Amino acid sequence: MDLRPYLPGDRDLCLVLFDSNTPHFFDSRERRKFEEFLDEQRCSYFVMEHDGAIVGCGGFEIEPDKTTARLVWGMVRSDSHKLGLGRYLLLFRLRQITKVGGIQIVYVDSPQQSAPFYKKQGFKVIRTVKNGYAPGLDRVEMMMKLVVCP
Repeated sequence: MDLRPYLPGDRDLCLVLFDSNTPHFFDSRERRKFEEFLDEQRCSYFVMEHDGAIVGCGGFEIEPDKTTARLVWGMVRSDSHKLGLGRYLLLFRLRQITKVGGIQIVYVDSPQQSAPFYKKQGFKVIRTVKNGYAPGLDRVEMMMKLVVCP
């Protein structure tokens, strides 16, 4: 399994990943936002290759305060769920964030179906917004402290 920076040529395959997770994890109306995100490339974003195929993607952005980061658009192809790939992608992104230095807190928002995954990895729920993404897709906002003791 390899993780590497996203390249513009990965766009269509990342959209296939998105589509494979719709409607269970994403609302189809979010696809346009994801397309715009891929086209803008304003943060650190990566793709995960396994057996010659892109099976996951995800990234992070550093907030202006330079002490917090936000995980963005993380996903694994739907037929590759429950194989440890999502955890691998998450740990990779967290490791990249720690390399930045000074980051104390990482935020993520996800649909209620993904929240148990993040909780298992140490994230705590801040709040839940009912139908926050779309009808039936609640937005669960979570955070993890990277610095336990100064």
